Amino acid sequence: MKIYLSHSGNYDYESELYAPLKSSDLSHTHQILFPHDKENIDTNSQNLIANVDLVLAEVSHPSTGQGIELGWANAADTPILCVYRTGSKISSSLRFVATEFIEYADANDLLKKLEMWLQAKE
Repeated sequence: MKIYLSHSGNYDYESELYAPLKSSDLSHTHQILFPHDKENIDTNSQNLIANVDLVLAEVSHPSTGQGIELGWANAADTPILCVYRTGSKISSSLRFVATEFIEYADANDLLKKLEMWLQAKE
């Protein structure tokens, strides 16, 4: 599955999100696009989002840019899966663009739940 990873830039996404995903089996069984990696930083995200199977949105940290990305995904009929850390206050507007939400406690819990969710979709 080709997956676009959407997230806020207002936290340490490199260590909290990118590192666990890149070191997991998920990065070998799926093509995950990390938008803030050097090779993707100058790419038009709107075009990427329209051509993926899933937008995986880490929504624990509200972000205007991420809201724009999720709007593009919704307009392109690209499915959106929202994941958020336990205790986060997520935007109530997300329910208008996403129907699937996963709450997680830590990186290991996120990977486990995400793997189970993706396997169920295959």
